[in-house]
Amino acid sequence: MKRYDWLRRIEQLDPEADHLEIYRISVSHEFPWDYTQSLSFALFRTYAVPTIGALLASTGELTERVQKRYDDTCLILDAVLEHGFAAPEGRTGIRRMNQMHGAYDISNADMLYVLSTFVTVPIRWIDEFGWRRLSEHEKVAAAHYYRRLGRHMGITGIPSGHEEFAAHLDAYEAEHFAYDPAARAVADSTLALLGTFPPNDRAPARLVRRFSYGLMDDRLRAALRYPRISVFEQALARRMVWLRGRVVRFMPPREEPWFVRQSANIRSYPDGYDVSGLGTFPR
Repeated sequence: MKRYDWLRRIEQLDPEADHLEIYRISVSHEFPWDYTQSLSFALFRTYAVPTIGALLASTGELTERVQKRYDDTCLILDAVLEHGFAAPEGRTGIRRMNQMHGAYDISNADMLYVLSTFVTVPIRWIDEFGWRRLSEHEKVAAAHYYRRLGRHMGITGIPSGHEEFAAHLDAYEAEHFAYDPAARAVADSTLALLGTFPPNDRAPARLVRRFSYGLMDDRLRAALRYPRISVFEQALARRMVWLRGRVVRFMPPREEPWFVRQSANIRSYPDGYDVSGLGTFPR
């Protein structure tokens, strides 16, 4: 294969009718590392909405069992992506999400905001740091993928396209981002976990945290009351990730798909797992 063969394949598909295939190619062949990082930051952003961050803190899942919660979230979403919405594994993943969310009083507005982060944050990340920018086909397909997922989750008022998702995210954050000490504890716990993932685990924890601050925008840092960092530190952190993309541009294309379940960061299930047993089972 040549470097742009997957993109040429994507351009031959219909971004609405073939949204699952396009999104799967983009995530598992073209940008697996970028999607993993950006979706982690997408979830991280939700902590800055007090109604979301405080609820997550109250469960204890992201402070006392953060590795397992990270693994379960990744693997459930991964099951839908890898197998599709109609396959048994995909249906089971969606059912598990709905069962967990249904155990708590979560507003449609908060659910819709989280869905918006899944569309918008990866697009912005890859357009800035990826080895190439996402094509319009990929952006449209991503929006259709999460519109479909959102419908399966019973979310209403879902935006019609990726630009509308982005506008909704920005407006919601402008209105709702605020400091909450419990949410900050969840954010701290998550950052500590990310520091244990390779190659981060080889660097001093303080350096990893400063690097993470550099990848956050001012609005997010302010809402979580993380320290201000210098313009130089922020530019350096972003430049380093950007440079990675420039290196990847000259690497051969990934012919076999890569899914999160293959990541060394997933550590809770060394003997395997069943999607139906993932997540929490509140009483």
